[in-house]
Amino acid sequence: MARIVMKFGGTSVADLDRIRNVARHVKREVDAGHEVAVVVSAMSGKTNELVGWVQNMPKVAGANHSIYDAREYDAIVASGEQVTSGLLAIALQAMGINARSWQGWQIPIRTDNAHGAARILEIDGGEMIRRMGEGQVAVVAGFQGLGPDNRISTLGRGGSDTSAVAIAAAVKADRCDIYTDVDGVYTTDPRIEPKARRLKKIAFEEMLEMASLGAKVLQVRSVELAMVFKVRTFVRSSFEDPDAPGMGDLLNPPGTLICDEDEIVEQEVVTGIAYAKDEAQISLRRLADRPGVSAAIFGPLAESHINVDMIVQNISEDGSKTDMTFTVPSGDAEKALRVLGENKEKIGYDVVQSESGLVKVSVIGVGMRSHAGVAATAFRALAEKGINIKAITTSEIKISILIDGPYAELAVRTLHSCYGLDKS
Repeated sequence: MARIVMKFGGTSVADLDRIRNVARHVKREVDAGHEVAVVVSAMSGKTNELVGWVQNMPKVAGANHSIYDAREYDAIVASGEQVTSGLLAIALQAMGINARSWQGWQIPIRTDNAHGAARILEIDGGEMIRRMGEGQVAVVAGFQGLGPDNRISTLGRGGSDTSAVAIAAAVKADRCDIYTDVDGVYTTDPRIEPKARRLKKIAFEEMLEMASLGAKVLQVRSVELAMVFKVRTFVRSSFEDPDAPGMGDLLNPPGTLICDEDEIVEQEVVTGIAYAKDEAQISLRRLADRPGVSAAIFGPLAESHINVDMIVQNISEDGSKTDMTFTVPSGDAEKALRVLGENKEKIGYDVVQSESGLVKVSVIGVGMRSHAGVAATAFRALAEKGINIKAITTSEIKISILIDGPYAELAVRTLHSCYGLDKS
């Protein structure tokens, strides 16, 4: 017998028939004798609808702005998960399973006070553990918790993944299964490269890089928590037949296991290729090369909640001037330019230049730590395809390359092939 946390995303619970299918997945694990908790998202599209209502309400009510109280935003958008958890509990009860729905504040899942993007501080899993031990399935509304002001808080888009991993850590689960509309983590996006392979295992660090660099399988924060608390996490498909062979395998169910690096015996040099579209590059020309310049640039951007990624600095021959180039999401480019303009005198640059519509392609693998020539292979392969590189950043287990947007798919396929990821 094991203790399992199962999480189902919006497409998995999009309507009553799909919720019934989710209940069949849960019943399979209950019938096998496991203690089970389930975390659910809102029905597909429901959160977007609720967010739209929140954004439109001020103007509908006669205001000449779209400003709203973030605490009320949380109260409204959290209702989507509340509906789903109740419906799944009813479905399980109809199948003869003892089940009860839980909202974030009932557990409670304690968060900080950043409404709309709260972070989990602690979870008291004692009552859930007791009830699970008595055979009751806990159906938890994901994406939500309780702030220090005793109001509902939400964890940001994709927050149900984070809820599931955090609950798995709190109840000391043997496994956390993330059910989604894909059947695992692939070497790259199969929509771009049909030869992409499903990975049997991937290390926490690799998955963290994949998630932060464009892969949409899991929320970044959920991977961080899984890595910190060593929560063995499976990415699985909710659309497979719940009773298909192997679906009830406790140790090796179909899907991709995200685990500690030590569990992976045969580690590839490169595990996957990720990409992020809609990057913008901003360059500040002829800055004074003196202490404090970088802080003068990136401090105001951080205060404006603009996420800066790749940073490249070039020093002039005489050492008196420097150029600073960095990337931001295209949606933040205009805001970033405005902030830089407001701080031009303090920063002391001559000219600012910007370019949008760029793509960041990243090569990821923990095996890169002990192998030379990984970067050279990528640069040579891209050069042979006539793809110009605008910027490069590296870490111990990843290389990120900035290129023009139209070359994104070609670059992904080229890198996927040059590292042999298209071979089974």
